Amino acid sequence: MARRGLPCKGEKARTRGKGARGKTARRVRGTSVAAFVTMSSKISPVVIGYDFSRSGRAALHRAATLAARAPFHVLHVVCVVDPEEAIPSLPSYNGVDQMYGARVQEALAAETQHELDLATDRADVHGSVHFFVHARIGEAAHEILALAEEVGADLIIIGSNAGGSCAGGSQPIDRRALGSKDMTGFDRLIFGSTSERVMREAGCPVEIARPKRYPDAALVPVGRIDPVRAHVAPHRYTYEDHRASLRPAEWPLY
Repeated sequence: MARRGLPCKGEKARTRGKGARGKTARRVRGTSVAAFVTMSSKISPVVIGYDFSRSGRAALHRAATLAARAPFHVLHVVCVVDPEEAIPSLPSYNGVDQMYGARVQEALAAETQHELDLATDRADVHGSVHFFVHARIGEAAHEILALAEEVGADLIIIGSNAGGSCAGGSQPIDRRALGSKDMTGFDRLIFGSTSERVMREAGCPVEIARPKRYPDAALVPVGRIDPVRAHVAPHRYTYEDHRASLRPAEWPLY
């Protein structure tokens, strides 16, 4: 069981191509990767902090691209929900409870499959990508770090604007540090955001993802060039009457 009573579930791996066997992994509860009996033992767990924001989508996009190109990466997509505030894009009718967590997981599964569709199409991948979705209630950095430890993560990917629990694209705040909804840039520097705390306390590499702003650059044309001589130019002499005379370098050889 996930923290605060919200279950986690393993999603069936996507299978593409005629040669794929398409084995279905057993549904599991909790965060133990060992429950996937059909997967190789040589896997690399990756935890992705997702909050339905633009920067969260950048993190999920980065993770999907990574897994599509290297399917031995197993994705653990986690959304940490504020216990007192539901995600604006996913309203709650009876508070943040077990049923709400299940709805969050369904939304996470749909978002993850969408990113994998895009990533596998771009990479022309014909294999299986395995992923878990997790919905947790609590403080974002604490829950992300706890999940990373539970699954033995090799990498954590989070958005550059991660600042608290899921808030559907807003800038969540660390209420434990400030107790205020107005957090200035100086406050963030002093108290630290979710991204900063995860980077500081994680026991594995942390990648900060942000949407790409650079325009695509055209490749520089490559043409054939004459090989660069790696030797010293020869000295030129004329021999006459038992005497060798050095010739100027600009004199032609014939």
